[in-house]
Amino acid sequence: MTNTSNWAVPAGIPDKLIIDGTWVAPDGGDSAETCDPATGQAFARVPLGNVNDVDRAVESSKRALRGDWRRSAPVERARVLARTAALIRRDAELLARVETLDSGKPIREARGDVETAAGYFEYYAGIADKLQGDTIPLGPDFMSFTLHEPVGVTAHIIPWNFPLVTTARGAAPALAAGNTCVIKPALITSLTALMLAGLLEEAGLPKGVYNVITGRGSEVGDHLTSHPDIAHVTFTGSVATGISVMKSAADTIASTTMELGGKSPVVVLGDADIEAAVEGTMKAIFMNAGQVCSSGSRLVVDRSVHAQMVERLVEKASALELGHGLDDADLGPLVSDAQLKSVSGYVEDARARGCSIATGGRAQAPEGIQGLENGFFMQPTIIDDLKPDDRLVQEEIFGPVLAVQIVDGAQEAMEAANNTPFGLCGGIYTKDVTKALRFAREMEAGQIFINQYFAGGIPTPFGGVKNSGFGREKGLAALSSYYQVKCITARI
Repeated sequence: MTNTSNWAVPAGIPDKLIIDGTWVAPDGGDSAETCDPATGQAFARVPLGNVNDVDRAVESSKRALRGDWRRSAPVERARVLARTAALIRRDAELLARVETLDSGKPIREARGDVETAAGYFEYYAGIADKLQGDTIPLGPDFMSFTLHEPVGVTAHIIPWNFPLVTTARGAAPALAAGNTCVIKPALITSLTALMLAGLLEEAGLPKGVYNVITGRGSEVGDHLTSHPDIAHVTFTGSVATGISVMKSAADTIASTTMELGGKSPVVVLGDADIEAAVEGTMKAIFMNAGQVCSSGSRLVVDRSVHAQMVERLVEKASALELGHGLDDADLGPLVSDAQLKSVSGYVEDARARGCSIATGGRAQAPEGIQGLENGFFMQPTIIDDLKPDDRLVQEEIFGPVLAVQIVDGAQEAMEAANNTPFGLCGGIYTKDVTKALRFAREMEAGQIFINQYFAGGIPTPFGGVKNSGFGREKGLAALSSYYQVKCITARI
């Protein structure tokens, strides 16, 4: 029997905003419950900031930009980021437990997220004192050179599926380049972005350089992205919200980085290593219960191996056990009741249209585990033999639902892979290197994986094309969003 004491809430969860290095109550004094998705029960309260709090945070970041942070040597910024990485690792278990309680993901995945967050600060610490400009040869009578200068106050709109990782992914390069940050986490998963503030302060980050305003997107997020003193907005979320953010940022001539989701294919050709393809597809669709922008949510499989692939996937998916993330279940819950209704609605619609549901397809609490009856659980689901224009193929479901498309040959696989409005990732399994590289060249996506999925890590650029957005995060490519190039030319 499950020991529910393992689900205990750690002490010291923050319940205030962080503005100018100080923990403060929100201007309106309001707060909202945040719940454990596995139980459906509230376990903490999150402060509800308002437009006044946003204004205070942005003003604080403006002052900090002109203060010690701007004047500090790049190597000092590097040391602060490196110390932050060490502190994240020191508090790794606490951060992971809070992340699991807040988002529902299995604790092993949350631990991996915490290590990745530490890795971002470590990686960008290594580049902070190496952001150097160029000299431009104009002949003997001139000297011309460039400087890399911070863009200014940056806004970071954080999604609910990877709260700490996405915060670190944007904040670390922004800070390395000398900017200041105002963080707006998703209301339902705000806690680790707030906890990170305490670690940054302990690492020596000056007051006001990292502010966190929690609250509703319609109030806090909208005001932040339209604020005239914000120089750059980094956004991760839906296409519809991204369009709104871009319109707001355009009014103040703020630059943007947009990561807007995907409908990424896992292509399996007839000569593929089937067991490797099965393992890769399982990871691609069921990690974090399918709530991953870059998840491989479409299986584009050659007819010659279709039956074998689906049989093995059904066998493995139907064996996954649902449960509480802190018990490190195979598959945790979806993040909220609203998300569960959205995902299950897609599947119920498919059932009503006569689609072939190979396994799963129901919202269902884990059997025999007391306390999870009201959790937001969805069975791992595979829906077979879908047409190219089916909404399960074309729309992002954001849950543990794999859409299967059958194709004949590599060319038809490529056409199917590109036939959605999205272009975030793509994966291919084949023993033919030429076919793999041709796929990588012709696939309309920002990241391509060959004979694997979710490969690369922190140093590899991440971002999409088409409706998946633009701009790049991770790696050295991310830094270009956070500095501006100034050219100085002198006659000598």
